[in-house]
Amino acid sequence: MDAVHLQTSAYLPIALGFFGLGTGYLIYFPQELFGYPKRDQSVDIGTGMWGIWLPGFCQFVTGMILFVGLTWFQVFKGAPLYMAALAFSAYGIHWFALGYNRMKGADPRPNAFMAIGFLAISALGAIVFFHAGDWPVGVLFLGLCGVYICDIPASVKAMYPLSERGLGFFHMITGIWLIYLMFATVLNITSGYHLPL
Repeated sequence: MDAVHLQTSAYLPIALGFFGLGTGYLIYFPQELFGYPKRDQSVDIGTGMWGIWLPGFCQFVTGMILFVGLTWFQVFKGAPLYMAALAFSAYGIHWFALGYNRMKGADPRPNAFMAIGFLAISALGAIVFFHAGDWPVGVLFLGLCGVYICDIPASVKAMYPLSERGLGFFHMITGIWLIYLMFATVLNITSGYHLPL
Protein backbone atom coordinates (compact mmCIF):
# COMPACT_ATOMS: atom_id res chain seq x y z
CA MET A 1 0.00 0.00 0.00
CA ASP A 2 1.40 3.39 -1.01
CA ALA A 3 1.81 6.08 1.61
CA VAL A 4 -0.17 9.27 1.14
CA HIS A 5 2.03 12.34 0.84
CA LEU A 6 0.44 15.70 1.40
CA GLN A 7 1.89 18.95 0.14
CA THR A 8 3.42 21.42 2.54
CA SER A 9 0.92 24.14 3.38
CA ALA A 10 1.83 27.82 3.43
CA TYR A 11 -1.34 28.51 5.42
CA LEU A 12 -0.07 28.33 8.96
CA PRO A 13 -2.83 28.93 11.53
CA ILE A 14 -0.61 31.21 13.64
CA ALA A 15 -2.53 34.40 12.79
CA LEU A 16 -5.48 33.05 14.80
CA GLY A 17 -3.27 32.45 17.83
CA PHE A 18 -1.63 35.87 17.54
CA PHE A 19 -5.04 37.53 17.25
CA GLY A 20 -6.55 35.64 20.19
CA LEU A 21 -3.73 36.34 22.63
CA GLY A 22 -3.23 39.90 21.41
CA THR A 23 -6.89 40.77 21.82
CA GLY A 24 -6.99 39.08 25.21
CA TYR A 25 -4.05 41.17 26.39
CA LEU A 26 -5.71 44.33 25.05
CA ILE A 27 -8.84 43.45 27.05
CA TYR A 28 -6.92 42.88 30.30
CA PHE A 29 -4.31 45.65 30.27
CA PRO A 30 -6.51 48.76 30.90
CA GLN A 31 -7.74 47.32 34.19
CA GLU A 32 -4.23 46.33 35.30
CA LEU A 33 -2.42 49.45 34.13
CA PHE A 34 -5.05 52.15 34.68
CA GLY A 35 -7.61 50.54 37.00
CA TYR A 36 -10.31 50.82 34.33
CA PRO A 37 -12.77 49.35 34.59
CA LYS A 38 -12.55 48.93 38.35
CA ARG A 39 -12.63 45.24 39.22
CA ASP A 40 -15.88 43.87 40.56
CA GLN A 41 -17.85 40.67 40.01
CA SER A 42 -19.41 41.91 36.77
CA VAL A 43 -16.05 42.99 35.30
CA ASP A 44 -14.45 39.70 36.37
CA ILE A 45 -17.19 37.72 34.63
CA GLY A 46 -16.74 39.76 31.45
CA THR A 47 -12.94 39.62 31.35
CA GLY A 48 -12.99 35.97 32.39
CA MET A 49 -15.32 35.01 29.56
CA TRP A 50 -13.18 36.88 27.03
CA GLY A 51 -10.07 35.21 28.51
CA ILE A 52 -11.52 31.74 27.92
CA TRP A 53 -12.63 32.36 24.34
CA LEU A 54 -10.03 34.68 22.79
CA PRO A 55 -6.60 33.89 24.23
CA GLY A 56 -7.79 30.48 25.45
CA PHE A 57 -9.70 28.93 22.57
CA CYS A 58 -7.90 30.70 19.69
CA GLN A 59 -4.46 29.65 20.94
CA PHE A 60 -5.52 26.10 21.81
CA VAL A 61 -7.01 25.55 18.34
CA THR A 62 -3.85 26.99 16.76
CA GLY A 63 -1.59 24.75 18.83
CA MET A 64 -3.60 21.62 18.04
CA ILE A 65 -3.65 22.33 14.31
CA LEU A 66 0.12 22.91 14.38
CA PHE A 67 0.80 19.68 16.30
CA VAL A 68 -1.44 17.63 14.00
CA GLY A 69 -0.01 19.28 10.88
CA LEU A 70 3.58 18.73 12.07
CA THR A 71 3.22 15.17 13.34
CA TRP A 72 0.32 13.34 11.70
CA PHE A 73 0.10 14.96 8.29
CA GLN A 74 3.47 16.73 8.01
CA VAL A 75 1.94 19.61 6.08
CA PHE A 76 3.88 22.18 8.11
CA LYS A 77 7.67 22.27 7.98
CA GLY A 78 10.26 23.93 10.16
CA ALA A 79 11.59 22.87 13.54
CA PRO A 80 10.67 26.19 15.27
CA LEU A 81 7.01 25.41 14.55
CA TYR A 82 7.29 22.65 17.16
CA MET A 83 8.00 25.37 19.74
CA ALA A 84 5.07 27.40 18.39
CA ALA A 85 2.77 24.37 18.74
CA LEU A 86 3.90 23.84 22.33
CA ALA A 87 3.48 27.51 23.23
CA PHE A 88 0.08 28.04 21.59
CA SER A 89 -1.29 24.84 23.15
CA ALA A 90 0.05 25.49 26.65
CA TYR A 91 -0.87 29.19 26.67
CA GLY A 92 -4.36 28.37 25.39
CA ILE A 93 -4.97 25.81 28.13
CA HIS A 94 -3.67 28.18 30.79
CA TRP A 95 -6.05 30.90 29.56
CA PHE A 96 -8.98 28.49 29.99
CA ALA A 97 -7.99 28.30 33.67
CA LEU A 98 -7.21 32.03 34.03
CA GLY A 99 -10.51 33.07 32.48
CA TYR A 100 -12.55 30.58 34.49
CA ASN A 101 -10.81 31.51 37.74
CA ARG A 102 -11.39 35.21 37.02
CA MET A 103 -15.10 34.55 36.34
CA LYS A 104 -15.47 32.61 39.59
CA GLY A 105 -13.48 35.07 41.73
CA ALA A 106 -10.89 32.42 42.61
CA ASP A 107 -7.81 33.19 44.70
CA PRO A 108 -5.07 34.42 42.30
CA ARG A 109 -2.12 33.32 44.47
CA PRO A 110 -1.64 29.95 42.70
CA ASN A 111 -1.05 31.95 39.49
CA ALA A 112 2.36 32.94 40.88
CA PHE A 113 3.49 29.32 40.74
CA MET A 114 1.88 28.74 37.34
CA ALA A 115 3.79 31.77 36.07
CA ILE A 116 7.11 30.08 36.86
CA GLY A 117 6.38 27.31 34.35
CA PHE A 118 5.15 29.77 31.75
CA LEU A 119 8.20 31.96 32.28
CA ALA A 120 10.25 28.87 31.39
CA ILE A 121 8.23 28.27 28.18
CA SER A 122 8.59 31.96 27.30
CA ALA A 123 12.37 31.90 27.79
CA LEU A 124 12.58 28.69 25.77
CA GLY A 125 10.58 30.31 22.95
CA ALA A 126 12.89 33.32 22.92
CA ILE A 127 15.93 31.05 22.66
CA VAL A 128 14.39 28.94 19.87
CA PHE A 129 13.19 31.83 17.71
CA PHE A 130 16.25 34.06 18.11
CA HIS A 131 18.42 31.00 17.30
CA ALA A 132 16.29 30.42 14.18
CA GLY A 133 16.81 34.07 13.12
CA ASP A 134 13.14 34.91 13.62
CA TRP A 135 13.60 38.06 15.71
CA PRO A 136 9.95 39.27 15.54
CA VAL A 137 8.71 36.10 17.24
CA GLY A 138 11.73 36.13 19.56
CA VAL A 139 10.68 39.63 20.65
CA LEU A 140 7.17 38.29 21.29
CA PHE A 141 8.59 35.69 23.66
CA LEU A 142 10.62 38.37 25.46
CA GLY A 143 7.35 40.25 25.99
CA LEU A 144 5.84 37.06 27.36
CA CYS A 145 8.80 36.75 29.74
CA GLY A 146 7.95 40.25 30.99
CA VAL A 147 4.32 39.23 31.51
CA TYR A 148 5.24 36.25 33.67
CA ILE A 149 8.00 38.04 35.59
CA CYS A 150 5.37 40.62 36.62
CA ASP A 151 2.63 38.02 37.13
CA ILE A 152 4.59 36.27 39.90
CA PRO A 153 4.55 39.20 42.37
CA ALA A 154 1.20 40.56 41.11
CA SER A 155 -0.53 37.26 41.91
CA VAL A 156 0.58 37.34 45.55
CA LYS A 157 0.11 41.13 45.82
CA ALA A 158 3.85 41.68 46.34
CA MET A 159 5.13 45.14 45.35
CA TYR A 160 1.48 45.93 44.66
CA PRO A 161 0.25 47.99 42.73
CA LEU A 162 3.59 48.34 40.88
CA SER A 163 3.65 44.65 39.93
CA GLU A 164 0.08 44.80 38.59
CA ARG A 165 0.90 47.91 36.58
CA GLY A 166 3.99 46.12 35.21
CA LEU A 167 1.75 43.23 34.21
CA GLY A 168 -0.61 45.67 32.49
CA PHE A 169 2.30 47.36 30.72
CA PHE A 170 3.64 44.06 29.34
CA HIS A 171 0.10 42.98 28.39
CA MET A 172 -0.28 46.27 26.48
CA ILE A 173 3.01 46.26 24.54
CA THR A 174 2.94 42.51 23.91
CA GLY A 175 -0.71 42.72 22.83
CA ILE A 176 0.10 45.45 20.32
CA TRP A 177 3.05 43.39 19.02
CA LEU A 178 0.79 40.34 18.67
CA ILE A 179 -1.68 42.34 16.58
CA TYR A 180 1.24 43.43 14.36
CA LEU A 181 2.29 39.76 14.00
CA MET A 182 -1.27 38.84 13.02
CA PHE A 183 -1.29 41.58 10.34
CA ALA A 184 2.17 40.56 9.07
CA THR A 185 1.21 36.89 8.89
CA VAL A 186 -2.01 37.51 6.96
CA LEU A 187 -0.54 40.11 4.58
CA ASN A 188 2.54 37.98 3.88
CA ILE A 189 0.45 34.89 3.10
CA THR A 190 -2.46 36.49 1.24
CA SER A 191 -1.00 39.55 -0.45
CA GLY A 192 2.67 38.79 -1.07
CA TYR A 193 3.99 41.28 1.49
CA HIS A 194 7.38 40.68 3.08
CA LEU A 195 6.82 42.09 6.55
CA PRO A 196 9.21 40.87 9.26
CA LEU A 197 7.79 37.76 10.87
